Amino acid sequence: MFVTNTKPSLLDFTKKELLTLIKPSFRVNQIFGWLYHQYAQDFNDMKNIPKALKEELAKKYIVNPLTIINKEESSDGTKKYLLQMQDGKTMEAVWLKMKDTQLDENGEVVAEAKYTICVSTQVGCKVGCSFCLTAKGGFTRDLTVGEIVAQVVTLKRHNNHKHNRKINIVYMGMGEPLDNLNNLAKAIEIFKEDDGLCIGGKRQTVSTSGLSNKIDQLGKMDLGVHIAISLHAVDDKLRSELIPMNKAHNISSIIQAVKRFPIDTRKRVMFEYLVIKGKNDDIGSAKKLIKLLSGIKAKVNLIYFNPYPGTTYDRPQKEDMVAFADYLIKHGLLCTIRDSKGIDISAACGQLKEQGELSIAQERVHLGGKTQKDIS
Repeated sequence: MFVTNTKPSLLDFTKKELLTLIKPSFRVNQIFGWLYHQYAQDFNDMKNIPKALKEELAKKYIVNPLTIINKEESSDGTKKYLLQMQDGKTMEAVWLKMKDTQLDENGEVVAEAKYTICVSTQVGCKVGCSFCLTAKGGFTRDLTVGEIVAQVVTLKRHNNHKHNRKINIVYMGMGEPLDNLNNLAKAIEIFKEDDGLCIGGKRQTVSTSGLSNKIDQLGKMDLGVHIAISLHAVDDKLRSELIPMNKAHNISSIIQAVKRFPIDTRKRVMFEYLVIKGKNDDIGSAKKLIKLLSGIKAKVNLIYFNPYPGTTYDRPQKEDMVAFADYLIKHGLLCTIRDSKGIDISAACGQLKEQGELSIAQERVHLGGKTQKDIS
């Protein structure tokens, strides 16, 4: 049963804010530890908090606003989660293994596996990219601060990932992060809390489809995060086909905003380039991309398009991807080809959500309008 009158989550608040809501202050330190070190799911998990205080807090707040209702795991270690919120809406988060654990000749661990969590910021999306499955369902609402934060807490808990183990966050899931800028910025600050997960700005990357005015706003907040631009095309005609929002925020305005964004001098601006067969995978496009990014300390990340049922776009050939990358590198532009993670599961963003909603709809029919889901 879904909650109609939802409560705020304790994950909605910074530690400073919790100090104004909960007394005495040492209880906040304890609760903060339960939230971000022990990954408490509800107040009953908080063993050293007095029963009276837990009952008082439970009247106003919940702990974790998310429930895992489906999970798919790829042979490469990628795990895609369908998460449900208090109001019954769903969205996705992804657990990505970036590097395997490294052992020495004696079998001792010399470097732990490295992981990234791909986080959603909205239910649906307003941008309407023609290649994106999320866009097919339209926009429903922004995620709250707590719903953004809870994705990381939930996935770390589910994967037994200790709070002090390093992890990277990319705001590259469902939704346009800069369309939910205030909640995004607060979540970034909560992740950075020294007494919490302590995930610094340099480990957080905001991926945007190119809201040039909000790139400027994010830059002025000086949160220390990296930025990734979903470029995908080298001319406004194709980019407007792929990303209709380009008509309001064209390539030139995005490039100028990037040049104003505060970047660590040791780092590069990431430009995401989704490669679609017959659309933008030719050497002519590579030449234009080099010219477009001239003067920017840039890195291009080439991404294979992941087909999904109903799309009109195709996955590029490997030899075309390699030729494109080689051309950029030979002409001085740092370039990588992103490994296709989770290709054997519902890899396209929004695909697991769509399947989940179809399953729920079918179940409603079967149960006469009621639903009953097994929660993992």
